[in-house]
Amino acid sequence: MAATHDIRMKVPFHDLDPMQVVWHGNYFKYFDVARFGLFASVGVDLYAYLTEHQMVFPITRTSIKHILPLRFDESFICRATVTEARYKIAMDFEIRRPETGEICTRGKAEQVAVKLPDMALEFEIPSEISHALGF
Repeated sequence: MAATHDIRMKVPFHDLDPMQVVWHGNYFKYFDVARFGLFASVGVDLYAYLTEHQMVFPITRTSIKHILPLRFDESFICRATVTEARYKIAMDFEIRRPETGEICTRGKAEQVAVKLPDMALEFEIPSEISHALGF
């Protein structure tokens, strides 16, 4: 079963733009908090993997759809769901209001495995990571 992780957050003042809504680029920060919460929940530590195996997992593709704005001090839930973890790590993201269930934002991201120091693209995600993520 593919891994999913929810994290509850609150909009801080410094994330707002001049229109008093969350600046569009901050949604990727929220996605990253959920992504690394998901990794931690299944026992995957990408920093430890880097130091032990000399492999990194850069983001190669992202997309986002803004539906409803988030405002100062508003609580929200960001969900990360793994959709692929064999040849790349692909995740879907959803930000919603916990009280109403309204979806505010949807997004996607993809990561690949790259071996250091020569920056060689690996054509598979290491099996221990793939299995931990449900694939």
